[in-house]
Amino acid sequence: MPVWDNYLNVIEASRRLRVHPETVKRLCRQGDLPATKIHNTWLINKDTLDNFAGTYNPSRGARKKLMM
Repeated sequence: MPVWDNYLNVIEASRRLRVHPETVKRLCRQGDLPATKIHNTWLINKDTLDNFAGTYNPSRGARKKLMM
């Protein structure tokens, strides 16, 4: 079994988390989702993603206030 079988790219991770791929990239950049960047590709360990998915709550940004 190749070592890479244990890792997912951003597209695969976004499908598992049901979020946009840019959201996964942002989580990786901020360090919220542990990942390894090789050249221009983020690689996320499957076990790490499963643990993260159990605690992640994909909420939208802050609601805008109406100015009157």
